[in-house]
Amino acid sequence: MCAKLWGTMSTLSVNFKSTVAALLIGVGNFLPAAGFAEVGTERSDDLIRQLAEAPDADAARSLEREIELEWSKSGSVSMDFLLKRGRDALAVNDFGLAIDHLTALTDHAPDFAEGWHTLAMAYFNADMVGPTMYALERTLALNPDHFGALRGLGAVFDQIGDPARAYDAYDKALSIRPFDKEVEEARDRLTAHSRGTTL
Repeated sequence: MCAKLWGTMSTLSVNFKSTVAALLIGVGNFLPAAGFAEVGTERSDDLIRQLAEAPDADAARSLEREIELEWSKSGSVSMDFLLKRGRDALAVNDFGLAIDHLTALTDHAPDFAEGWHTLAMAYFNADMVGPTMYALERTLALNPDHFGALRGLGAVFDQIGDPARAYDAYDKALSIRPFDKEVEEARDRLTAHSRGTTL
């Protein structure tokens, strides 16, 4: 259940493995690192504001698609191509090839948050837990509003039995991306187990 909470971008259809090892215990708090925050485009910032205030699920889904398109633009044709190749490999469960393409992408475009997020998904599918968490940390340092990465972070913490951090990640995702029934149910389930901590 927790693994499926890591929602992929709407253009992907990836089934995540449910096994997450206890290697994650002791990982940092995932605070956005000073100096790493990516400045969003004016359009994406406006769309995020609209998403948080969406009147219904249909409006939210439409805004999410626009946001995902904005986030997928690296500003480089070659980097966009590497992202596409990585996503294509993920879609056919070729995680090794996906990691190859996406590692090349993050090596050449280290400030491109979507590259890190997609790499995190590839690592997670390949059971590479430490690299998954590092890639999620980089994603959120560059784009603290990345609701996909927050969902992923919540799902991982949920599975390893860290309800306080899972609750906070889910709660933050919902503050950015409302009308996410699965995340809302997961957060509500954890309410009795956690007072929440600060991400």
